[in-house]
Amino acid sequence: MIAKITTGKDIYGVLAYNQEKVNEGLGKVLASNIIPEPEDGRFSVVACTEAFNRWLPSHYRTEKPVIHISLNPHPDDKLTDEQLADIGLEYMQQMGYGVQPYLIFKHSDIGREHIHIVSLQVDSEGKKIKDSKRNLRSVAITEKLEKKYRLHPAKGQKQSEQWQFKPFDVEKGDLKKQIGSVVKPAVALYRFQTMGEYRALLSLYNIGVEEVQGTRNGKLYRGLLYSALDVEGNKAGTPIKSSAFGKTVGFDALEERMEKSTVLIKEKGYRERLRPLVAVVMREIGDETELRQKLKEKDIDLYLRRNNTGRITGVTFIDHQSRCVLNGSRLGKEFSANVFNDLFRESPSVKGHTKQVGEKEPFTPLAEPFSPANSQAGHIESAISSLFSIFSPESESYTENQQQLRKKQKKKKRRYGRQM
Repeated sequence: MIAKITTGKDIYGVLAYNQEKVNEGLGKVLASNIIPEPEDGRFSVVACTEAFNRWLPSHYRTEKPVIHISLNPHPDDKLTDEQLADIGLEYMQQMGYGVQPYLIFKHSDIGREHIHIVSLQVDSEGKKIKDSKRNLRSVAITEKLEKKYRLHPAKGQKQSEQWQFKPFDVEKGDLKKQIGSVVKPAVALYRFQTMGEYRALLSLYNIGVEEVQGTRNGKLYRGLLYSALDVEGNKAGTPIKSSAFGKTVGFDALEERMEKSTVLIKEKGYRERLRPLVAVVMREIGDETELRQKLKEKDIDLYLRRNNTGRITGVTFIDHQSRCVLNGSRLGKEFSANVFNDLFRESPSVKGHTKQVGEKEPFTPLAEPFSPANSQAGHIESAISSLFSIFSPESESYTENQQQLRKKQKKKKRRYGRQM
């Protein structure tokens, strides 16, 4: 079981997020402490916010009084509501929040059940609850709870496994629920900067998305349609408007998400993290199947787009560790579609992660144009060499020697040209 702890200022926002799951039938309140339970059993965001605020004194020094905890059992752990509530109660007690006001929500929006706990890390006198070595204590407590409830241990479980989405399954039916259980957490958890990158992410789970435009009452509007895809990438069932899943996965929300992702990706250095990981694998692999396998071992998925002739026209990497989606052209020309097209010239496409012909991708930056003057071997060798220049800076003597060598090569080429 993996615990994730965040803190903030806005109690209303956190409660509204959790209550939204309840309203959509993807969550419920399992237990409460100090927060009065309404007679009809329906918790109100406004009423709960007022209850939390009444607890807080007028003055406290903590900048972020709100604490939001998610406890995520392994997908194979099957727990009753009572067991989930007991786990939440025991966790809060052992973490030192037992006498604080809190609400325990169950979520089932990502294909498996887990709990969210909303509380305050400020006591009734305005003093902050001791949080020394909080993360270490949290790990120790979750390990105890794993043994007590015979859960799968979190040790050895990859960080990316705490959010596992289930691909759409045509045989299971319930189109809306299956798509919603993927697109909503995907938008909340992953960073992407274009609709093409978002489309690549959803394709891993057999879901497609397309933009629609039109006029309504004389005004232009833009919207999105989500579709389930079969194993061949064809639409299965009737497309569903984004409004059926809420505003968070609509066009306007995605544009805002992409803008924020652009800033965050730059600040966190996600591009710089991904470049060397892919570079190492590219140097070792022999074909497309092997590349996918090696990247998968590093929690990276590969998405390729091909045209009618089978030529690779776009490459996208989905890094599940940093939860970041990046087109190859963003990483550099060494990772562009042209390089991979040459690398896999004799390699057939792998079913499942290839863009369908004619699929629209309005925001994806173009890769560099292919130059037929470059031979396949020379093109790949040049690309791979430049990839590994990112690992170590060049010394001055090395740079000087390289410059002299280039001058000699240029002279040699000119001499050869005159002979022709």
